[in-house]
Order: sequence, then C-alpha cells, then structure tokens
Amino acid sequence: MKKTKILGTGSYVPKKVLTNEDLSRIVDTDNEWIYSRTGIKERRMVAEGETGSDLAYHSSLKAMEAAHTAADQLDMIIVATLTPEKRLPATACLLQDKLKAKNACVYDINVACSGFVYGLSIADQYIKTESMNRILVVGTEVMTKILNWKDRSTCVLFGDGSGAAVLGPTDQSERVLLSTHLFSNGSLYHLLEIPAGGTGTEWTPDAFERGDHLVKMKGKEVFREAVESMSSACEIALQKANLTIPDIDVFIPHQANSRIIYAIAKRLHFPEEKIFINVDKYGNTSGASIPIALDEAVRQGKIKSGHKVLIATFGAGFAWGSALIQW
Repeated sequence: MKKTKILGTGSYVPKKVLTNEDLSRIVDTDNEWIYSRTGIKERRMVAEGETGSDLAYHSSLKAMEAAHTAADQLDMIIVATLTPEKRLPATACLLQDKLKAKNACVYDINVACSGFVYGLSIADQYIKTESMNRILVVGTEVMTKILNWKDRSTCVLFGDGSGAAVLGPTDQSERVLLSTHLFSNGSLYHLLEIPAGGTGTEWTPDAFERGDHLVKMKGKEVFREAVESMSSACEIALQKANLTIPDIDVFIPHQANSRIIYAIAKRLHFPEEKIFINVDKYGNTSGASIPIALDEAVRQGKIKSGHKVLIATFGAGFAWGSALIQW
C-alpha cells in the first residue's frame, strides 16, 4: 500500500490587520484584556470584495508551487470551511474554476476548526488505495463576516485566512502522513453554534434581531472540552504509534487561544519550546488554523527532515482530531 506524502504547503492571509487597539474602538475591550485571556495581538480581515475562494486560491497556488504540481494534475480538491462563499455551489467549485483545475472532482466539508485534519484523513484514504494521485486540501475562512461585533467574548478571537497542502503517493518515508484520528460529540453542538441560517432555523427578522445568524459560544465550557479533547486525541495518536512526548519534535495545536494551548502542554508535559504558535498574529482562523501554522513552521525551518510532527485540532460540533507526520 502506498503512503501519503505532503508534497507542498502554502498559506495566505489578507493584508488588512485588525489590532486589539482597533477592536477597543469597536467594542468594550482593550489590548490587556484580550491578550491576557487569549494571547492574540492582532488578526487579519478581508478587504471589501475579497472572498473565501480568493484566499483559498492564493494559498493553493503556493502549495502547488511547493509541490511542483500543475492545476491540471489535481485529481481532487477538498475545501474545509464553515464560512462558504455561497450556500450553493460549494466553495470548492469556485476554487476549481479559479485554479482551472479541470480534471479535479471537488467538494466542501464542514467540521469547523477541525476541517483541515478531517480533509487530510479523507485524502489519505484515496491516496493509500491508489484511487487518486494528487489531492489539494484547503482550509479557508472569512470568520469576520459571521461575528457579532458587540460581543467581546467572541469577536476578539477570530480572523480570516487560508492554508493548503498538496498530497500524493510515495514509497518513501519522508514527509509522510503516519496517521489521523477523528472524533466527535454532536450532543454538545449548542455550546458553539450559529443558530440560524439553515433549513431548520431560517433567517427571519427575529433571528437577525437576536443575532442568531452570528457565532454564539459558551466560552468556559468550550475551553474545558477543547483542552480535554485535544489532549486525549494526542495521547491516542502517540499510543497507537508507540511514541511518547519526547519523540515529538514539533507540536502544532489548533490556534484558538494561547491559554488552551498551554493548558494542553501542561497536561501532556509537553515542552513549550517544541510548540508552534502563531495565534498572536492571526487569532483563530478556524479551518485555516492548522494549515497556516503547518506552512509557516515549514517555511521558517521549524520543521526539518526527520522530525516527527504532532497535530491536534478541535472545533464546533464538537469535532476534534489529531495527526502524526514523519517529515
């Protein structure tokens, strides 16, 4: 059976920077309040007319360039997003058109912040069974379009961006996806959701008045579940691979909140110097969080040949997971 290789990664964030000081002029907050609770200093925000597929296009081009892969070589495009550009069609269709990836089948997945890891797992199955040869997995989000800018507990957390990876088959052991581990608990959906906008709860004047078309979150409960779930997912990945924390060279957690990241590190006894963190620059970019961090870690030389990389993610649903990579 073939192994799945990460042929190349790419990322892209909008040019517009929204700092904590900027937010203090919008909502009742300040830099100290935000940074002490989240570790976030700034985040990116799309320009007028800039869309999720635009962000995905730019990150995809970088990943394809790194992978030495042309658009017509792609067999499949998977877009992970909770902020689709349209209700119909899938954002993946719009991205395919922009890339001119005429030979690719495409679709979206939505498991919020965990989308990219789920996408890796899906692509892994196609490649290992030799059903596909080149798969582009993209996480892209325009979170600033779905935030309640009067709610300081949520609007300070999120930002826009996109990350991507091209995957393909190999017989070698470099840059290979060792395993993915996926989990979910739908009974807790109400702790982090957008209540209105689907066919079950449509947009109505009352729904808009309540802000039900925007993100609502019970922060303390989500924090607790995120720490517990990501820690458990890491332990399971290590156990099944017969590895321990000292065997891991780089840990890339979902960039939601620095307090969550450090709480996981404390629980797992993970050395902080091995953790890659960029939440201070971008905030929580949801499904784009992991691929942006992975790409930056690669391009900054934090991930080197031979390194074992552990990834953990958690998002609304709840859905969470982990992945191991041998670089």
